[in-house]
Amino acid sequence: MESIDLLVLRTAHDWLASGHRVLLATVAHTWGSSPRPEGSMMALRSDGRVVGSVSGGCIEDDLIHSHTSAYGGQPFIDGPPQRVRYGVSADEAHRFGLPCGGTLELVLEFSPDPAALQQLLGLLDDGQLVQRTLALADGAVNLAPTAKPLPFSCNSQSMANTLGPGYRMLLIGAGALAEYLATMALFNGFKVAVCDPRPEHMASWAVAGVDAVPGMPDDVVRAFRADARTCIIAVSHDPKLDDLALLEALHGPAFYIGAIGSRRNSQLRRERLIEHFGETERSLERLHGPIGIYIGSKTPAEIAVSVMAEVLAAKNAVSLPGALKVSAAKGAQESAV
Repeated sequence: MESIDLLVLRTAHDWLASGHRVLLATVAHTWGSSPRPEGSMMALRSDGRVVGSVSGGCIEDDLIHSHTSAYGGQPFIDGPPQRVRYGVSADEAHRFGLPCGGTLELVLEFSPDPAALQQLLGLLDDGQLVQRTLALADGAVNLAPTAKPLPFSCNSQSMANTLGPGYRMLLIGAGALAEYLATMALFNGFKVAVCDPRPEHMASWAVAGVDAVPGMPDDVVRAFRADARTCIIAVSHDPKLDDLALLEALHGPAFYIGAIGSRRNSQLRRERLIEHFGETERSLERLHGPIGIYIGSKTPAEIAVSVMAEVLAAKNAVSLPGALKVSAAKGAQESAV
């Protein structure tokens, strides 16, 4: 499953290539509570088909009624982008299903240039991070590769949105936990790959849509070319596989690196990496272990929920309280006994 941004852009391009008229809507500003953050996109086809989201659904319904033939609305116009605002009054907020006090402003692009969309998709498919800048006066688009994500911005002249390749997850080890993690990552928009050189483990892999990558894990991590939208998680329970893969990962830009294991095993892993591989406490600060947030999980499915929650928090730049960490929570429980 692709990330929602890529899905919206790719669908819009495909619709345009098939001869349909398309409206691309982007959340430009929010005030108060809002169901979707700034930069969220949706594509609307002239017959009423839609992909993506800019609200909880009510604003999408209004755009469908106003701009498509599904309910006899006006056909798409050709011209510069338009700005529309929803939820200015309490009545509008109620009508459009916005939270109390919420206000939302959209930028509407009518029939965006398919060549520019194709160029953007090509850059994203090549793994590049791209800032797409839309001139509000005439709809002209400028694409500029960037080394790091830039904050979304919209002023009276332009709207700039940083778009990147889809998020990726590389799993080391093909056991039950990896299968649950892969499933959750897929429906959260990650592209998932798994590596396990043990044929007896890979033979039972049952999650469709996951790339099975052959080779030793450290070689696979190196060839995977991790970027800032990559997470690497070692769940094989075999130090010979996990440790070397983690060493490769720690010297790359992945946003999350973690390994399964108890508090004791996690501490022993850190000691091995320091004693035998020249790592330091500082170089190991990025290594999560034990992985996951503390929810009292026991089964592989429950552990996967806790790990996925920690991964998503890291992805969204949310700093979790120390009390949620497995080590801290279990230590507090033992102290209370």
